[in-house]
Amino acid sequence: MTDKENIIVLGALEFSSIVIGFQALDQMVKVAPIQIIDARTISSGKYLIIFSGDVASVEYAYKAGYETGGAYIVDKLFLPQVHPDVIPAIGNTLNIGEWDTIGIIETLSIVSGIESADSAAKSGGVKIIEIRLADGYGGKSYVKIMGSLDAVQSAMADGTAKAREKNLLGMETIIPQPHKEIKPFFMK
Repeated sequence: MTDKENIIVLGALEFSSIVIGFQALDQMVKVAPIQIIDARTISSGKYLIIFSGDVASVEYAYKAGYETGGAYIVDKLFLPQVHPDVIPAIGNTLNIGEWDTIGIIETLSIVSGIESADSAAKSGGVKIIEIRLADGYGGKSYVKIMGSLDAVQSAMADGTAKAREKNLLGMETIIPQPHKEIKPFFMK
C-alpha cells in the first residue's frame, strides 16, 4: 500500500429522498470497503451518509452514491485531507476544558456544516467542539468552535466561506468572553 492509500478521507452525501439514500448506501458499500460513520434519515425527509476510508475506497463509494442519487443530491463532500478534529466532533460534544471565545456557524445542510468545520479547524488555533447534525433543526447543521478571539475570527471567516459560496450559510456568531453561566448549555 502507498502512503496515499493510507490517508483517511471523509465523504458525505445528503439526499432529498430517503429511498434514494438507502439505495445509494447499498451501492456504496458494495463497491468499496468504507467505514460508515453515520447513515440515517434526518429532518425535512432527507437521508444522510457520512463515511471514511482510504482515498480510493472513498472515491469509488462517493462516485457510486453520487450517481445513484442524481437529482436527489442536496449537498455533497469529498474531503481527501480531513482535519483530525472533525470526525470525533460529528454528532458529539467534546469537552476541551478551556473556556474562551465561542464561534458558531449555522448551515442549511449537514454536509456544508462538516465542510465549514473542516475549514475552520484548518485555519488553526481553534478546537471544534461539536458538529450537530440536523435532527430537530429543520435540516440545518451547526458547528461550535472555541479558541482565542483572533483565532476564532480567522476560523469563522474560513469556515463560512464555502457555505456562503454554496448559498448554504444560515447564520454565524462570535461570542468573545462568554459568561460562565452559558457553559453548561453550550457544552451539551
